[in-house]
Amino acid sequence: MKTNVIIIGGGAAGFFAAVNMAEFNPYLQVTILEKGSRVLEKVKVSGGGRCNVTHACFEPKELVKFYPRGQKELLGPFHQFMTGDTMEWFETRGVELKIEEDGRVFPVSNSSQSIIDCLENHAKRLGVKVKLNTKVASIEAFGETFHIKTDKELFIADKLLIATGSNTKIWDLASQLGHHIINPVPSLFTFKIKASLIENLPGVSVPTATVSIPETKLESSGPVLITHWGLSGPAILKLSAIAAIHFAEKNYQLQVQVNWLSKSYEKVFEEVLHCKREFSKRQIGLKSVFEQIPNRLWQNFISVSGINSELRWADVNNKDLENLVQLMTQSVFLVDGKTTFKEEFVTAGGIDLKEIDFKRFESKIHPNLYFAGETLNIDAVTGGFNFQNAWTGGYIAARAIAEV
Repeated sequence: MKTNVIIIGGGAAGFFAAVNMAEFNPYLQVTILEKGSRVLEKVKVSGGGRCNVTHACFEPKELVKFYPRGQKELLGPFHQFMTGDTMEWFETRGVELKIEEDGRVFPVSNSSQSIIDCLENHAKRLGVKVKLNTKVASIEAFGETFHIKTDKELFIADKLLIATGSNTKIWDLASQLGHHIINPVPSLFTFKIKASLIENLPGVSVPTATVSIPETKLESSGPVLITHWGLSGPAILKLSAIAAIHFAEKNYQLQVQVNWLSKSYEKVFEEVLHCKREFSKRQIGLKSVFEQIPNRLWQNFISVSGINSELRWADVNNKDLENLVQLMTQSVFLVDGKTTFKEEFVTAGGIDLKEIDFKRFESKIHPNLYFAGETLNIDAVTGGFNFQNAWTGGYIAARAIAEV
């Protein structure tokens, strides 16, 4: 089958590109090849089924800081199409959006189906063809056209956009076309930790902790959630993205340090001495004296520090208080493996960014070959940023392909 454009991958980047190029140039014949039985699967499950469309960060120089890989390369593209443009794009096509307190953007409907319906309906109206359950077996470049062989038929396309996310099979085919692949490693994962301090506390969270890897400059701040298997929450996920390669090199066996209050040891010790004077007659284990530290975690701090919880504040010696403060500001845990953050499974690695012209998201090796989304060596922390990379790459590639 001969066509103008083949898009491999029916996810966020591929579908967004298809709709936009068909809008830019209604005469283009656009076909999406999707290996699964449904398109936009990741969109469906993201954000707990609500779809975290993007993030309310409207300065390109600030936005790129959320991308451990792709920070330099995305600065130019974000000047062309970024978060505000994404919001306007969906809202002008009937999807109302809202910004939540933490900056994440969701449909007002609280359902990812709003985004899926919008994209599918526009694709259908614009005549975009979607071939489901279609696995690509080979890609060959013949002059300036591409022969894409699937398990069902041969497609001949003038232009090819690869938007398959973390698909090793397609990366292999891209490498046969001359592209280098940066080895993929997981990003956005939670930490498996067994430690008495966090034992029996699943569901307890702290709003402003700082998590770091000792003897490195790798750290992140934000909420930390204690789970049945260890630690999760935004600060953990952010560190997993920033330090994805470091974690992989250490085989996910390494120490992390948590400062539960994001304050210096000296500052917290000063506050604890004040509490000793202020609450001298109160039992130390009765109630947390720090607003950020829930009572159950406070009781574990007291227990692990070796302090009798029934002692009055006035009777606790300074050495024990030093141990308590040390634990609150410098808890060291051994990470013994990882678990996938199912809402937003992301991989660091992919097509080498040096081989891409980011003004067009076009290959520097093959004219008329384009890449968008996570198939590139770009990944972000959690919060809608990975989708923004998909929307931006899809939009710019679409404009280049449609030649507008």
